[in-house]
Amino acid sequence: MNKTVLKIKLLNIDNDGYHLSIKAKLNGKLAHLLIDTGASRTVFDLNRMSKFIKTADMQENERLSTGLGTNTMKSQVAQLKKMELGDLVIPDYKAIFLDLSHVNISYVNAGLNPIDGVVGSDILHDHKAVLDYDKLELVLRSIEKKNLSPRKAAKKSVKRTAKKTTAKTKKKNDSKRR
Repeated sequence: MNKTVLKIKLLNIDNDGYHLSIKAKLNGKLAHLLIDTGASRTVFDLNRMSKFIKTADMQENERLSTGLGTNTMKSQVAQLKKMELGDLVIPDYKAIFLDLSHVNISYVNAGLNPIDGVVGSDILHDHKAVLDYDKLELVLRSIEKKNLSPRKAAKKSVKRTAKKTTAKTKKKNDSKRR
């Protein structure tokens, strides 16, 4: 399993805390992303995406997005041909686009650059992310199977553990019979 290490930039938010920022590439173009371990899904700003994809490629998402202060936020879906997080390349990523203008207005008012999106737990979990605050690094690991959701990964892990436990129990019972 290969790993990639990205440098984290600590963004001081009005001397009241920090946000974690990384650089990425979306369809070959540089993007400024936040890391949000509390976000269930990676999302991108609808208003800034025209530099990465054609707006004609977007479709309305059937599901309403939750979080960001609401559970009725409409979103768009489009395929990113390639998302690069350091050496980690995620091809054909099904991307969600939301209006993040309220975040970007706050950033600009605080003297910070606007963001293009937020890396959420779908990517952080699937790529076994490790945040190293001491070194200001994000470590991500390549996965062998594409599009393995956290739920599927957890089920697979439980099945693997159950098979191992069953095999150990069978082996133990066989040795007792002898």
